[in-house]
Amino acid sequence: MQTKPLFLFFLCILTLAMQAQKKYTISGYLKDSQTGESLIGANLYCKNHEVGTVANPYGFYSLTLPQGKVDLIFSYVGYATQEISFVLSKDTLLTIPLAGTLTLKEIEVTAQAIDRIETKTQMSSITLPVAQIKSMPAFMGEVDLIKAIQMLPGVQAGSEGNSGMYVRGGGPDQNLILLDGVPVYNVSHLFGFFSVFNADAVNNVELFKGGFPARYGGRASSVLDINLKEGNMKEFHGEGSIGLVSSKLTLEGPIWKDHTSFIVSGRRTYIDLLMKPLIKAASDDVDAGYYFYDLTAKINHRFSDKDRIYLSAYMGDDKFHVNIEENYEGGASQTKTKSGLKWGNITSAFRWNHIYNAKLFGNTTLTYSRFRFNTGGEGEEKYTPPGNATEYSSYKINYNSLIEDLNAKISFDYMPSPNHYIRLGGNFIYHKFTPGVMAVKTTENIADTSFRIGSNDVFANEMALYAEDDFSITSKLKVNYGLHWSGFAVRNTFYQTLQPRVSARYLLRESLSLKASYSKMAQYIHLLTNSSTGLPTDLWVPSTEVLKPQYSDQIAIGTAKSFKEKYEISLEAYYKTMDNLLEYREGASFFDMDGRWESKVLQGKGDSYGLELFLQKKTGKLSGFVGYTLSWTNRIFEELNNGRQFPYKYDRRHDISISVLYKATSHIEVSGTWVYGTGNATTIPVAIYDDGSTFTYPGTEIRVYGDRNAFRLPAYHRLDLAASFIKQKKWGERRWIFGLYNAYNRKNPFFIDVESRTYHEGDKTYTENKFYQYSLFPLIPSISYNFKF
Repeated sequence: MQTKPLFLFFLCILTLAMQAQKKYTISGYLKDSQTGESLIGANLYCKNHEVGTVANPYGFYSLTLPQGKVDLIFSYVGYATQEISFVLSKDTLLTIPLAGTLTLKEIEVTAQAIDRIETKTQMSSITLPVAQIKSMPAFMGEVDLIKAIQMLPGVQAGSEGNSGMYVRGGGPDQNLILLDGVPVYNVSHLFGFFSVFNADAVNNVELFKGGFPARYGGRASSVLDINLKEGNMKEFHGEGSIGLVSSKLTLEGPIWKDHTSFIVSGRRTYIDLLMKPLIKAASDDVDAGYYFYDLTAKINHRFSDKDRIYLSAYMGDDKFHVNIEENYEGGASQTKTKSGLKWGNITSAFRWNHIYNAKLFGNTTLTYSRFRFNTGGEGEEKYTPPGNATEYSSYKINYNSLIEDLNAKISFDYMPSPNHYIRLGGNFIYHKFTPGVMAVKTTENIADTSFRIGSNDVFANEMALYAEDDFSITSKLKVNYGLHWSGFAVRNTFYQTLQPRVSARYLLRESLSLKASYSKMAQYIHLLTNSSTGLPTDLWVPSTEVLKPQYSDQIAIGTAKSFKEKYEISLEAYYKTMDNLLEYREGASFFDMDGRWESKVLQGKGDSYGLELFLQKKTGKLSGFVGYTLSWTNRIFEELNNGRQFPYKYDRRHDISISVLYKATSHIEVSGTWVYGTGNATTIPVAIYDDGSTFTYPGTEIRVYGDRNAFRLPAYHRLDLAASFIKQKKWGERRWIFGLYNAYNRKNPFFIDVESRTYHEGDKTYTENKFYQYSLFPLIPSISYNFKF
């Protein structure tokens, strides 16, 4: 009888203890209150439990907390912080709208905010606000996302005006560039001077230079992850601009309010229309033109609080043509020729998001991607001699290269507790490669001849599985660790690679942390680059039994700190090795149509190491960043440079970039960027002589070259300025933007060449060889008219 009360007492204690340990999950979406747009990377922090989380790329968040009172802070850069308090007694679904702050005032969050740079596990990554990108001075007034990325430490632009990216010593093919999760294989418009991305349609931009999370794979040097806007769920809006070389327009709005939205954005240059009368005035026989266009569209539909689908697409082309028609001998002889270039991308994605429960989020995606390059020409000649039959001849030449992908992938975000954020998934890619095929057809009177030369199509299958966990071991130590497995099947060969990834941060104190990372990457597709052409003639080819996959191993250590809730600063040192890099053999190029393309290239090794400093201020009247890179990048190929190590063409000792935006008033904004870089490495002749040939006068010129890339071009530096004048109208906002590219008219080197100049003294003739520097862009003013409604 005495034990029954005691049993009941312990039963009550156990029940209370179980209730005290009971936990529930708060989950939902973080959205823009005016547009319904997902806020990627927005923050949720619980003050009383000192834990938090961030929204995934679709705005979804999940945080598990003990039952009882919770004090939540929702925040995002450029948005007003929102605080909510309530008693948590069950799993709770909260979709939180955050209001944008027009003046981007400083956001002060008490307690330990989780969005500060020193608290993040990830290192070697940078997120640039799209508003900051759009405020930078732009070449010819055309806002360019890639040009903004090129200013970040560890990223180089290559040559003047080029939209390529060379990240920590890697080549342009080693960058995985994703547009809404779909790879984009060529990012250049106007022969590299503009990129294909329209900033008006972009929601978020994040660059990974190292410490890669396990969910990314397929490239050796970097990941540029670009997310498109979803479209305004509340109201119809538009924005656009009219510039010197192109105009663009973006429209977005609800199809079914709060359920279905759309966004469509288009851009076209009108260089062809501007130049046509000038070309016509110069010659009646010639018709030439160039233009590019791109179109981006997306539809977003919410079936329920747990299910959403997205359908997005991009298409863009560059087209250049020259047509010549000539008549001789009173029309008895006629000649017509046509030639042109065309290249462009198509990408599309169908995506389904599903919340399985408060802790598990799933994403299933089907994508298609294609890049195609085509060049060719045709011509005909007619001649009618007096009293004789007409003589006729013609030719048609077409060169085509292509890479085409079909991709299916599935991923899961699982958040079992505030200490774990688990991601896992996999994908399968079906590749089709057309490395370069030339078709030729000739006609002589009535006889036709046709033939085709080049490589056959190659088909390959690429697959991957990954798992990663962002694990808070203690309040000071947090680790992101994972494993990425990938395989590649081509012809009768199968490659597979296990790629471990780990990043860690340790808080020395509240606003200062140490970070370290290691990542291994495998790359099964390659870009054969013929740098001498300056055209998008680069060929995408797969690894084969002859051409091995590229691999990279990278370690990095660094420190990160934020201070005064306004500034972020990071300092990183890295070392990267690269295996099976590609270079054309001496004298080979894509124009060589004989033989297999595998026989035209060499594979070698490389390494890159350096130090990067980045200081950033994202909010306030004065915002911007300062970046500095100190780096070394080398290559070694057995059959180049006598097998000795040589500096990579884009080995650059010092790189400095400064970008500043000052909002003087609500009507005036002033911005400026300044860049400095050590000159690119180059190979030039060290001696030139005449071989003394008796069959020609003068004889054949022989050039003798020293070590590969043993010389440096002069340093590159440039200042760009812009001023915006803003006025609110009844219908919306208008903005006049005046810019200066290369404001102090620096004659930066584009390339150096040797030229022979002949002069006479009396009856003697002398030939002198000199190096001459060629520059591309002088000071270029620009003006554009932007509008929003």
